[in-house]
Amino acid sequence: MRQFQNPLLMTDGYKTSHHKMYPDGTTLVYSNFTPRNVNRMPIQAKQIVVFGSQYVMKYIQELYEDNFFSQPKDKVCGEAKEYLSSYLGTDYDVTHFEALHDLGFLPIRVKSLPEGTIIEQNVPFLTICNTINEFYWLPNFLETLISSLLWKPLHSASLAYGYKQIFLKNAIETDKDNTFIVNFQGHDFSFRGMQHPESAISSGLGFITSFMGTDTIPVLQASKHYYNTDNIAFSVPASEHAVITSYGKENEIDGFRRLMKQYPKGILSVVSDSFDLWQVLTKYLPELKEEILARDGKIVIRPDSGDPVDIICGYGGFNKEYEESIGNIESINNPVNKGVIELLWDVFGGTINEQGYKVLDPHIGAIYGDAITLDRLEQICLRLREKKFATTNIVLGVGSYSLGYATRDNQGGAVKATYVELEQIAEEDMSSQGGPHIGEKFIVRREIFKDPITDRGLKKSAKGLLQVYLNEQGVPALKDCCTWEEEKQGLLKTIFENGEFLIETTLTEIREKLLKLY
Repeated sequence: MRQFQNPLLMTDGYKTSHHKMYPDGTTLVYSNFTPRNVNRMPIQAKQIVVFGSQYVMKYIQELYEDNFFSQPKDKVCGEAKEYLSSYLGTDYDVTHFEALHDLGFLPIRVKSLPEGTIIEQNVPFLTICNTINEFYWLPNFLETLISSLLWKPLHSASLAYGYKQIFLKNAIETDKDNTFIVNFQGHDFSFRGMQHPESAISSGLGFITSFMGTDTIPVLQASKHYYNTDNIAFSVPASEHAVITSYGKENEIDGFRRLMKQYPKGILSVVSDSFDLWQVLTKYLPELKEEILARDGKIVIRPDSGDPVDIICGYGGFNKEYEESIGNIESINNPVNKGVIELLWDVFGGTINEQGYKVLDPHIGAIYGDAITLDRLEQICLRLREKKFATTNIVLGVGSYSLGYATRDNQGGAVKATYVELEQIAEEDMSSQGGPHIGEKFIVRREIFKDPITDRGLKKSAKGLLQVYLNEQGVPALKDCCTWEEEKQGLLKTIFENGEFLIETTLTEIREKLLKLY
């Protein structure tokens, strides 16, 4: 897939000139990735879950290994020279690229907070610097790749954590003996709506840090490849509208019977609103009741259109606009007023747990997967509880409307340099002050930052070398302007250095870490 991707060209155009723009004698550039704000966009989790560092560095390492270091130098550097000379209107000098190729590895040190850590805005969770002086240009040359690869899994992991919190809180309060179901109450439906398969993969990896359900199959291989984890996510046989409509509107019930014959055991999801959802719930399911109850497994009814809150929970008593539009409600038994969960209860019944909430018979269930958001999840849980139904009765497919309705600005993630070192030659004798003699080399250590006067403070960066530590509240916090000794301490740990991974984690470990925080 990446055969054409010369990594020397996988950056922003202006990055290709910066190696000549740093001060003479620059030997080190130290940068970090920091989410600078949350809740800037309408669909956003309230917290930031550190995720994606390992995925990003493995992606970049493989990109350079496969398409740069393992390729002939003349080919890859010549290609870069050809494109950049034309692009910039100059005879582009690629000697710095050739030197990197001769070296044979990425001379950088990448540190990260442990993935699965919860942080607040303005706390960096990844730092990068060069390890060999002449490659001072490389850390920020990689900024574009790091930023474009990292913000999406970060967003999706944070959003999934937000969903999981809501599901778990409500499950504990309405069905405390079945909280394991929460692991499957959020299901990734987003693949088809993502900008690119790689976006679906990176987002999907973030999603399964909190949930075990996904329809984004490439995540299975990706979780093994990037996080050394097998058997991390699951799904079930499920129909689509093409399947059900192929039986014709008048024979929809035959489609149900055919599917149950093909899948006599286990969970089977059947899309149920190709024509008339209410007819399925009030006519077809009563006819199929004995067959469903005799089946070794669960039939899951899947509505796929309309307002999810009203469809799942019903209009009655909740949707005043609807009630006013039809005047006096003719009957409390109107299926539209009851909603999916109550109608399934009417047909199949279930149990009332010790907390006083209704739990559907285990042979029947429901999933809804269209236009789900955190706010709608809150409303669904609230309405189900008001009707005394356990919130564990519903599974929600989280699609691209939620996971894809995002940009880097959702969390304001940005890579910024905060520290540089320059090798200088003394032009005057400073030995009496403990400095160098004339002509001797010495190191200038410069803490750098940005703080635009025209900004509202959102873009103000940290300064100097960075340390992340646990404050008195046990929350990760930033200490900047550190010494190198202080920088080596704290929560940021070296995960990648000079082409080698020093620390790796698994998705199982990340899940377990998050589980302790819910």
